[in-house]
Amino acid sequence: MDTLDVSDEIQIPMPEIRLTAIRSQGAGGQNVNKVASAIHLRFDIQASDSIPARVKQKLLSQSDHRITDDGVIVIKSQTHRTQEKNRQAALERLAELILSATHEPKRRIKTKPSKKAKQKRLDQKSRRGALKKSRKTSADD
Repeated sequence: MDTLDVSDEIQIPMPEIRLTAIRSQGAGGQNVNKVASAIHLRFDIQASDSIPARVKQKLLSQSDHRITDDGVIVIKSQTHRTQEKNRQAALERLAELILSATHEPKRRIKTKPSKKAKQKRLDQKSRRGALKKSRKTSADD
């Protein structure tokens, strides 16, 4: 695999992505202490030529803890027991993060309540007011 396919228009060459094998944290017995099965992925957004400028801007403006102040995406994957599965998981998470920046949110179309909805609301208010009024004790008691 020489490119990471994020979408039809975005393919990231693997040399732009730095993958480093490190030791996993946490429990796991002797295997954890001997084998570097976790993956540390680093991807420099600004240095990449394969990402469009608008997507770069959106990524850099996100307040995601995986994106450093220098514009480097850092992903650590250590959920799986094998290095290859952690490598795949890290690349998938990178693709998801970049893909999320490509989506443009739909513009909201302002709407007004219909006449019937307004009338229904006013009727409910008057019914509720009448109910509360009927609970009052009269001054004649």
